Amino acid sequence: MSQTTQTRAQVQIRQLFATPIAVLQVPNAERLCAELKQAILGREAGHPGTQHSNLGGWQSDTDFAAWGGPAATALLDGARRLADDLTCDRRGRKAQVDWKVNAWANVNRSGHGNEFHTHPGCFWSGVFYVDDGGIGADPALGGEFEIQDPRGVAPAMYAPTLAIATSGGTAMGACEMLSPRAGMLILFPSWLSHAVRPYRGSATRISVAFNLSV
Repeated sequence: MSQTTQTRAQVQIRQLFATPIAVLQVPNAERLCAELKQAILGREAGHPGTQHSNLGGWQSDTDFAAWGGPAATALLDGARRLADDLTCDRRGRKAQVDWKVNAWANVNRSGHGNEFHTHPGCFWSGVFYVDDGGIGADPALGGEFEIQDPRGVAPAMYAPTLAIATSGGTAMGACEMLSPRAGMLILFPSWLSHAVRPYRGSATRISVAFNLSV
């Protein structure tokens, strides 16, 4: 064994400042998605949308919990439980949090997406995919959930062909993509900059976004 190999074997790599992205494929979500889709498309038909980070498409007000019916309650209760499992105090002990939730629905069709943005004033944010518009079967249709490296772009600007040989090190200074699937729930820190790539399909892509604050 060479001295270099011996040194490498003795090195302890500590994954500091990791950014947790929780991805859950909700089991048996077909009925939940069907009920949410009916409620959301009905709301879209009778109410004008809002304009925030969305680039085209329809976005409801943040009162989704008030009109989404039992399916909305079930979805947001599940999001709270997931946040409970992933939240602790600064000593690592389980934290009891009375989460305040606001949520809204999104309907995207061909060419629609969302520009990069964050969710100030919240702790966790998330999205649930009600209808992936065919992306699950054909990822070439776009519509990916795009996550920006919170450590900044400086490493990629200086040496874009180099990365760090540890878990998660190859994405430094760049973005990561998650391809939506119906029934998928993503939970992430609200300060994380994220976007939605343009959807290139001909169907209707539906999601519910939400924030959890204290």
